[in-house]
Amino acid sequence: MRTQAPNYDSYAGTSTNTFDETLASQKEIDDWLPVTSSRNAKWYYSTFHNVTTIVGAGVLSFPYGMAQLGWGPGVTVLVLSWIITLYTLWQMVEMHEMVPGRRFDRYHELGQYAFGEKLGLFIVVPQQLLVEVGVSIVYMVTGGLSLQKFHRTVCPGCDEIKVSYFIMIFASAQFVLSHLPNFNAISGVSLAAAIMSLSYCTIAWAACLKHGIVDNVDYKYRSDLSNAGNVLNFFNALGTVAFGFAGHNVVLEIQATIPSTPENPSKGPMWRGVIVAYIIVAVCYFPVALIGYWVFGNQVGDENILIELKTPEWLIAMANMFVVIHLIGSYQIFAMAVFDMIETVLVRKLRFRPTKFLRFVVRNVYVAYTMFIAITFPFFNGLLGFFGGFAFAPTTYFLPCIIWLTIRNPKRFSLSWWTNWICISLGVSLMIVAPIGGLRAIITEAKTYHFYS
Repeated sequence: MRTQAPNYDSYAGTSTNTFDETLASQKEIDDWLPVTSSRNAKWYYSTFHNVTTIVGAGVLSFPYGMAQLGWGPGVTVLVLSWIITLYTLWQMVEMHEMVPGRRFDRYHELGQYAFGEKLGLFIVVPQQLLVEVGVSIVYMVTGGLSLQKFHRTVCPGCDEIKVSYFIMIFASAQFVLSHLPNFNAISGVSLAAAIMSLSYCTIAWAACLKHGIVDNVDYKYRSDLSNAGNVLNFFNALGTVAFGFAGHNVVLEIQATIPSTPENPSKGPMWRGVIVAYIIVAVCYFPVALIGYWVFGNQVGDENILIELKTPEWLIAMANMFVVIHLIGSYQIFAMAVFDMIETVLVRKLRFRPTKFLRFVVRNVYVAYTMFIAITFPFFNGLLGFFGGFAFAPTTYFLPCIIWLTIRNPKRFSLSWWTNWICISLGVSLMIVAPIGGLRAIITEAKTYHFYS
């Protein structure tokens, strides 16, 4: 599944024609696959690709998560998550070309180098797929819910339409855009999505300020029927925050699109783009989480703060449409990495011809699958907590640190050694507790849910 230079020793004794045909075949495949087909991206492509992937609709659930965490733990978790994920993202950027003359264009290729061919695939690929497919499903749900909210706002007297139909409408855009060939081809979509994410986050906290602090605001922990329920809600909120930092799963694929030479390696422009992106992430995340919680306290009644806000109607409607446009682009970024995995297996392992028809079938099937799962299980809050803890925590919070320790082998008890082990400890703890809370939230919502209602 990995892309690398051919082993010349293996061709010893073969004819020149056979060798040339093999090289030509490999180049044809590399020029067709989404990740390696184009390497002329600019540094600012990294900025809006990373903003699009990191600033997801999960930010709109941060005030709800703060209500379950409280001021102290909530602010601590947000700040630590921002710092830790920026650090692990720097590690990923540094490790992209840590071997002279070779680029780790995909997350699993880096894992294979660190843990071995088979073990690396076994460790990285299931987690990465779970994240990328999970995001696709959650974004289908969120896109449908945001379209439903837009419809209710602009047409309050209209007949109610099931969220399933809005998910299908959202998916129809993905059926079209999924046939763009590679990352650079969706750069315009990604730029629009990044602008939309900054826009609806600004609208969310500005609308909260205009709303003003609710009567009898209370900043105590959001109460449940039992202490156990409060603890599980706390765990779920941790997963919700973890879901907000998901760009690591496609960062190597994004960096692979940037040109690189020994004199000007790709990590320079990539890191420049990441820094700008993370500043934008902070501008989006902290105001929404802190102002939203400050205004509503533990009375936040909905996981999506835009659904909680009712006025001004035109502004809330606009914000929900901005969410939809952003999710359309963000879905494509994560889906493109999945397309690359599937298409690599089909053409390299199963020997399918790299044709437009193959791409047409693969991508339509994937979009249809994520749409079907989203329609069947539209549990927004529970999905955030479950996927955030079970899948996002490993690939974002501590797997880069484990790879760094394995490859770089820093001196025992040095600053680098301690930093990585602290990140690993926090990440593993998050991976254990957050899915428990998320699963409980899914079960709670499922009690009153009727399929395809």
